[in-house]
Amino acid sequence: MFETVAILLVLGSVFGYLNYRLFQLPFAIAMMIAGLMASLAVLGADAMFTEWNLGHELRRLTLEDVNFSEALMRGMLSFLLFAGALHTDMTVMNKFKWPIISLASVGVFISTAIIGFGTYGILAMLGHDVAMIWCLVFGALISPTDPVAVLGIMKAAGAPKPVEIQVVGESLFNDGVGVVIFTVLLSIAVGGAHGGAEMDAAGMAILVGKEVIGGVLLGLGAGWITYLALKDLEEPNLETLITVAMVMGVSLVAFRLHTSAPLACVVAGLFVGNKGREDAMSPETEQALDTIWSFIDEALNAVLFLLVGLEVLAFEFNQFTLTAAGLIIVLNLTARAVSVLIPINILRRRMTFVTGTRRILIWGGIKGGISVALALSLPEFPGRELILTATYAVVVTSILTQGLTVGKLINVIKQQERAAI
Repeated sequence: MFETVAILLVLGSVFGYLNYRLFQLPFAIAMMIAGLMASLAVLGADAMFTEWNLGHELRRLTLEDVNFSEALMRGMLSFLLFAGALHTDMTVMNKFKWPIISLASVGVFISTAIIGFGTYGILAMLGHDVAMIWCLVFGALISPTDPVAVLGIMKAAGAPKPVEIQVVGESLFNDGVGVVIFTVLLSIAVGGAHGGAEMDAAGMAILVGKEVIGGVLLGLGAGWITYLALKDLEEPNLETLITVAMVMGVSLVAFRLHTSAPLACVVAGLFVGNKGREDAMSPETEQALDTIWSFIDEALNAVLFLLVGLEVLAFEFNQFTLTAAGLIIVLNLTARAVSVLIPINILRRRMTFVTGTRRILIWGGIKGGISVALALSLPEFPGRELILTATYAVVVTSILTQGLTVGKLINVIKQQERAAI
């Protein structure tokens, strides 16, 4: 494990330096491209020099020694979400609470349904039947936008502040909602696949309540305890250590209690980052926390998106899977558009949105490592490899196309707004 982590950090540092000096791409995108290029180079070298066996070695170091799903969902995600929430101003976010709540809840449900039913239809049309429930599971895991990708890209793109807050706020919460929906649907799918008792409405309500309410309460409790500790201390290094320990402790307790660790870490991060900054942190502590958590965020970002790029070695592509994936990519964009337009158009009757909000929300709905991790956690079932390949194709296409062009879209919208004035 040490060898693998060392290699990933060295690669992340080298690629980060090269990107900074030569390409100036958004950090997350640059890391994923670097991982993809490294994987493709290894596959090419394997084809020409079979005796080198580089593909096997890279797969062992990055895929077999590191369980991507476990590493992200049970470790990295908690730190990344806490870091993002820690730097989010609740006063500003509160102004857009209804768009954020509706997009992170109703929007995810709408997207899950559209992608689930649409995927079932696409695969049936191509002559490959996958059970409807597994298609809905796929819809749940691919619907949330990725906070790790969105946070950096929105800031780099220079989005209008109100839109940036809505996109970032949605991405902080909708992955927790998406994981809950995924958990419920997966429980139904696994129960049906193994002849077990199917989950009834009461069972679903209990599971959702335990995940969502339990996660929020755990985050509030941990945030309050951390706030009291920070208020009682004047030692920046110790206070920073307490926040790191809190994230690890919250994650551990959430996994044991089967509550939502992502929601708990977001709530705790918002509490500490807002209430804590108000009256529990000295300027020295605030600077230390921002420095350390920015470093953690950047380092984990590098490793995460390198792994996303390297994960191409875990998937098999052929004409059928590429055709299905291409259609599902279009379906995903359609579902994103519908899931944004319905709640935003309803809210427009009571709220005013800046020019281009809907377009940026739709095109800024970038998928990321969370979807890949959830897909890799799926048990064996007929169609699993196809779902995995489709997930990876949607994520990579989303990051490369939407991530690299959302800045241009924002510039076009700004120019249109200036021209209108």
